Amino acid sequence: MWRDLISGNYENYALLPEDDPYQECYNWFWTSINLDECYSKEFLEYLQQLMRDIDSGKEKVYPMGDVMEELKQWMENPDDEDT
Repeated sequence: MWRDLISGNYENYALLPEDDPYQECYNWFWTSINLDECYSKEFLEYLQQLMRDIDSGKEKVYPMGDVMEELKQWMENPDDEDT
């Protein structure tokens, strides 16, 4: 919508003959900004703490290749609980 608004490409935003295409595009642009999801401050602080814990070694991490290999083995042998 931002691209349409700044480039003048808003003719398709009018639904009714009496609608102003520019105004409709403008309104949809500002409405869409309010639709963006935002994470809470507490969640972002939790992620920052988790990163510090990982960097300090407090949280154990696993290489993605190892996890994917184990998952692949589990998918191939779902009854085998040792893998």
